[in-house]
Amino acid sequence: MTEQTNEKRNFHRIFYNADVTLTTESDSLDCKLVDISLKGCLLKFETPWVGDLEAIYTLNLQLSDELTINMQVSAAHVIGNEAGFKCEHIDIESISQLRRLVELNLGDSTILERDLLALTALPLS
Repeated sequence: MTEQTNEKRNFHRIFYNADVTLTTESDSLDCKLVDISLKGCLLKFETPWVGDLEAIYTLNLQLSDELTINMQVSAAHVIGNEAGFKCEHIDIESISQLRRLVELNLGDSTILERDLLALTALPLS
């Protein structure tokens, strides 16, 4: 990753190796979570991903028996077996779980607060 790309990133990603499920109305794919942020995630598939770039998918990340993060995502980029997804919608319970996961992994609540402000910032017209 170039230094210029790092400067454009508004959200801190946490590396979290976990199994996740990516579903549509008609299909379900098991894959690996590479990293996750408040804005999206990077997933790794067994074979090159050839999904619909225009579709909305549901990502399911099971943190424990009681804790699950569900978010609706769309494909942002695909490189071989890895695909980056942008968060399109996340419910309040899932964002609370994701926020806690990010906070624990960042180890600094001020960084998390900056990410949350960037998430809620509206572009000026």
